[in-house]
Amino acid sequence: MRHILGISAYYHDSAAALLSDGRIIAAAQEERFSRKKNDERFPRNAVAFCLKQAGLAESDLDAVVFYDKPITKFSRLLESYLTVAPGGWATFPRALPPWLGEKLNLRGTIRHEMPDLRAETPVLFTEHHQSHAASAFFPSPFEEAAILTVDGVGEWATTTIGQGRANEVSMIKELKFPHSLGLLYSAFTAYCGFRINSGEYKLMGLAPYGEPKYADLIYDHLVDVKEDGSLRLNLDYFHFLRGLRMTNAKFDRLFGGPRRQPETPVEQRHMDVASSIQAVTEHIMSRLARHARELTGLSNLCMAGGVALNCVANGKILREKIFDQIWVQPAAGDAGGALGAALAVWHMNKEDPQPRSVSKPDAMRGAFLGPEFSDDEIEDVLRRHNAVYRKLAREDLLDEVAELLGDEKIVGWVQGRMEFGPRALGHRSILGDPRSPKMQSILNLKVKYRESFRPFAPAVLRERASEFFELDADSPYMLIVAPVQRAHRLEVDSQAFGLERLKQSRSTLPAVTHVDYSARVQTVSAEQNPGFHAILKRFEEKTGCPVLMNTSFNVRGEPVVCAPDDAYRCFVNTEMDYLAIGNFLLERGAQPQKVVKQKFHPVPD
Repeated sequence: MRHILGISAYYHDSAAALLSDGRIIAAAQEERFSRKKNDERFPRNAVAFCLKQAGLAESDLDAVVFYDKPITKFSRLLESYLTVAPGGWATFPRALPPWLGEKLNLRGTIRHEMPDLRAETPVLFTEHHQSHAASAFFPSPFEEAAILTVDGVGEWATTTIGQGRANEVSMIKELKFPHSLGLLYSAFTAYCGFRINSGEYKLMGLAPYGEPKYADLIYDHLVDVKEDGSLRLNLDYFHFLRGLRMTNAKFDRLFGGPRRQPETPVEQRHMDVASSIQAVTEHIMSRLARHARELTGLSNLCMAGGVALNCVANGKILREKIFDQIWVQPAAGDAGGALGAALAVWHMNKEDPQPRSVSKPDAMRGAFLGPEFSDDEIEDVLRRHNAVYRKLAREDLLDEVAELLGDEKIVGWVQGRMEFGPRALGHRSILGDPRSPKMQSILNLKVKYRESFRPFAPAVLRERASEFFELDADSPYMLIVAPVQRAHRLEVDSQAFGLERLKQSRSTLPAVTHVDYSARVQTVSAEQNPGFHAILKRFEEKTGCPVLMNTSFNVRGEPVVCAPDDAYRCFVNTEMDYLAIGNFLLERGAQPQKVVKQKFHPVPD
């Protein structure tokens, strides 16, 4: 098999990924093309992009691989409904029709969606957590490693411990539905008024504003955690087996009131609840990591699954030195399952197993696996919008943008291939000066249009990261939270609490320092991310600061921008100051008018 396409779809964050001779050629989430956040539909646009990037047609594919086993998942669904019957009667009629259509006969569905696929091309299936494990280990920089995958639920598994050696990934131990750390965290996400599968980041960001006052209640009433990190939920407090809500009235009473309604004020109680479940999650993840070390005896750890995106827990595992090194798949959620499915078939095909060669720093190519656009393509879009722009030589663009950032201007930065995964890593980013005390609130309220408490991440030159952060490891994918170095911390009023703490400058980098003196660090190297390293270096030369504030180029409720049209529309409909796209520089105040946001664009021919 030379060309293998991996697909994830029909639950959330559908995606496609393409391998050619074992090399990752392309990967992208469908939402970036459809402009529907967390799009779960068949990723026809992502598939079209991957094929175009490789110069292939559907008929050239040697295999298509789906990231889990639908029949096994359907049997779990039926068994779960039978277990609680008649409790699930209200939701069962809604859940059944999709399974009797596109989900259960996925071979037929995929062939329908890809009509030019050859009849002899196999449509294969991997287990959900096998896909996660393969996505974590095979692109990692390790010859061998323990593998920890933690999410809501796959077919039956919710957590697995495994190991990777050479071209093999093997599972050693698993925890099964309904006992799930991912579902536990999602229950608290919903209780605090955020959307499941996209609001978990908000819960994590809210946690430092509170105190873990409810942690003992969680241990005493909701979850029994064993020494090895395995857990058992007390289902008396949860409703996800019976209905559309994650929790019930008994859960509400335990935490002193009903769940928060979206868009209503965040109370101190919600902050304390968020702090409590975050503390419990970190404790469980540490126990799981220690048990993985004991079971495998290996010194490196690879991680995937939605809970592996909890970068605070990842940072704790790293600081506790449970393993010598850890590597987290940048697309750790379901989107990354498409890549893992393809990698599993490439490396573990019993008829034609392929050897694995380890790549440094890893095989993800910086996660820059999406579309890119030439200056000619960008200029065509700008002309269609009657945009006002200047085309600059590369060095001049870097100079001007660095000057603008130093003057506390907010700059959209669209360069090269789009990132795969939820984080913007300097190719589809909004940049700002981290030294500005007002930058965090301006960006949240006037550009991102999101909750004021949400933190922003620092991007720092790899060679200077340890000067500013207590981190002596690579973190190219923004998946490790580390404390700010004490030398850069500022004294604050310790009597302030809750969201009052937002107004305090806690370090010499106030825009990227969270209220607990932590930061979600992205280290940037010239080898892995040369374009972003160049603007960081130029900013350092002009200001002495090797750090920029980096956040994803989107507004609340919308996917990260993909194409030039997305970027321009987002730019003019916010209070961003400038847009640097390719070699073009645009000032927002000079643009002719606002434009209506586009809801859909296909992959161009």
